Amino acid sequence: MITTLGQCGRIPALAFAALALTAFIDTDRATAQQHGPQSVAPVAEKLIDAVVNISTSQIAKGPEGVPLPQVPKGSPFEDFFEDFFNKRGGRAPPSDRKVSSLGSGFVIDGTEGLVVTNNHVIDGADEIIVNFHDGTKLKVDKVLGRDTKTDLALLKVTPKKPLVSVGFGSSADLKVGDWVMAIGNPFGLGGSVTVGIISAKQRDINAGPYDDFLQTDAAINKGNSGGPLFNMEGQVVGVNTAIISPTGGSIGIGFAVPADTVTAVISQLKEFGQVKRGWLGVKIQSISDDIAESLGVPESTGALVAGVTPDSPAAKAGVEAGDVILKFDGKDVTTMRGLPKLVAQAPIGKSVAVEVLRQGQKKSLTVAVGTLPDEGDEAGPIDLEKKETPPPSSTSVLGLALVPLTDELRTRYGFDAKINGVIVTEIDPSSQAASKNIRPGDIITEAQQEPVRDIKDIEAAVEKVKKAGGKSVLLLVEDSKGDTRFVAIPF
Repeated sequence: MITTLGQCGRIPALAFAALALTAFIDTDRATAQQHGPQSVAPVAEKLIDAVVNISTSQIAKGPEGVPLPQVPKGSPFEDFFEDFFNKRGGRAPPSDRKVSSLGSGFVIDGTEGLVVTNNHVIDGADEIIVNFHDGTKLKVDKVLGRDTKTDLALLKVTPKKPLVSVGFGSSADLKVGDWVMAIGNPFGLGGSVTVGIISAKQRDINAGPYDDFLQTDAAINKGNSGGPLFNMEGQVVGVNTAIISPTGGSIGIGFAVPADTVTAVISQLKEFGQVKRGWLGVKIQSISDDIAESLGVPESTGALVAGVTPDSPAAKAGVEAGDVILKFDGKDVTTMRGLPKLVAQAPIGKSVAVEVLRQGQKKSLTVAVGTLPDEGDEAGPIDLEKKETPPPSSTSVLGLALVPLTDELRTRYGFDAKINGVIVTEIDPSSQAASKNIRPGDIITEAQQEPVRDIKDIEAAVEKVKKAGGKSVLLLVEDSKGDTRFVAIPF
């Protein structure tokens, strides 16, 4: 007799399993209803009046009009074209036109009338109008301050009655997967609410030196710039700033400046009208595989000092080119880009401990944090691509044609008398050096962190590394603008 599962007494077991599964589903559904996606209407209703649309306008110069055809002077056609185009209005007089743009923002102080938005929303504007959800409008009295590095701006309006405002929460407390809500003005449609999660934190999108963005899949579109990103408690945890999209519309990859950064910047804009950041005075670079091997450190460990600004806080503390900064003020420097953020946030004038790795030995230095100076105009470019015939005395090392640095070469390439080293006059295109962005006119000032005064110093460094079983030689290269960088050239 063919036995079925039911005939062997297993129906009760199956029934029990089914009941257990049903109970699990019911429990899971109840849990989802309690903790999962649900209506955000109560939160949105309280916040939407604090979120504003920001419209700007500026006067742009009009075109000069259609130019007359070029005809020879005295030609029989000269009078014809003059009469024709003057009658038809071909050479239109210049006309100015008003250019408008839209963005978002939010009120942080309803009594004083303080509004936060992105700097790029109001950049270059001649007039800024804040439009509220109830249809009222207020003209911006003053831009209290702007910060291009974090793309933030603080605006001042004069409210006729206290405005609805919102407060900041902690972006550090956010976790990947937490629910967030964006409110803004996409495509000029008016107040719009979208919901998503925190997709990632500490994103670097190459927007500036202090990139530390929150990434979210809450829909952010054109016009959302400057709008707030809220947590489910109704606190601002970010300012929506940028998206990645091939079409200009949301594909679920949006970025917001973290609230912890925003609060620090806005408080300084309110007090000083600008942001005062800490400054060390070092030029840094990341540590590649080749450079890590030459220095004997793990890849992507710390920030490699490529140069030190004279009379800067770092110079006074004894920081040297070639040092790897491992810790700043007790905090680990895990990446090159991590150091500027730590320095910028340090109190100006504070003496902080800096741990560096110098030629394999750890050293502890004390640096008094300075104030980041205003960025000045850079020196104009010097044409280093100009083909020069290498002097007969040039020597080829590592695929580089090198000659001693003479007064004539100093003048030609714009170096002062303080610089010592050997100058690169040509690069072998088939060599490893060709892929390291070394250019004719660059000076090699160090080899294996030892000063270079003539070509023999580089040749000695190469032989030393080869005998030690190394794979590449570490060079310190400087260009005519004073920019220095370490380059590891493999054999």
